[in-house]
Amino acid sequence: MTITLFLGGARSGKSEMAEAMAAAESARLGAGVTYVAGSGPGPAGDADWERRIEAHRRRRPEAWDTLEAPLELGPVLAGPDLAGRVVLIDSLGTWLARRDHFAPDPSLLPALAGRSLSTLIVSEEVGMGVHPSSESGRAFRDALGRLNREVAEVAGEVYLVVAGRRLALERP
Repeated sequence: MTITLFLGGARSGKSEMAEAMAAAESARLGAGVTYVAGSGPGPAGDADWERRIEAHRRRRPEAWDTLEAPLELGPVLAGPDLAGRVVLIDSLGTWLARRDHFAPDPSLLPALAGRSLSTLIVSEEVGMGVHPSSESGRAFRDALGRLNREVAEVAGEVYLVVAGRRLALERP
């Protein structure tokens, strides 16, 4: 079981790197890929969000299965439908934003640790940006920062992606 976490800012290239690694793992293992989308449709009338979602859809190979925006990731990851498949989750930030009070699914980390094949996770690095001006913005930043650290603890590899380049992050 390999868990790989890709962290980065908007348009850093983190999703593309995770997709390339998922394709390589799929070929190496002879296993299918399931892409777990962290978000569904955006707010009505948000054309930019819809363009971003469509760009991600167009990049995925047709042979990959897509699972759209489950709120409970743990049971999905631990379930029989994803056994024997490479899984790519994109992204933790958009998934967490949809959860009540930005509370992660408590079964997520045990489900990740229990997977038998590669799991690639994309998440936004929120600790290098502007200090959020709203209470909910600060709550989201803090919740995602904590979740990223928790996932990094169970991950075998963690990469910071900046400007299309990746940097392997060492354990402390």
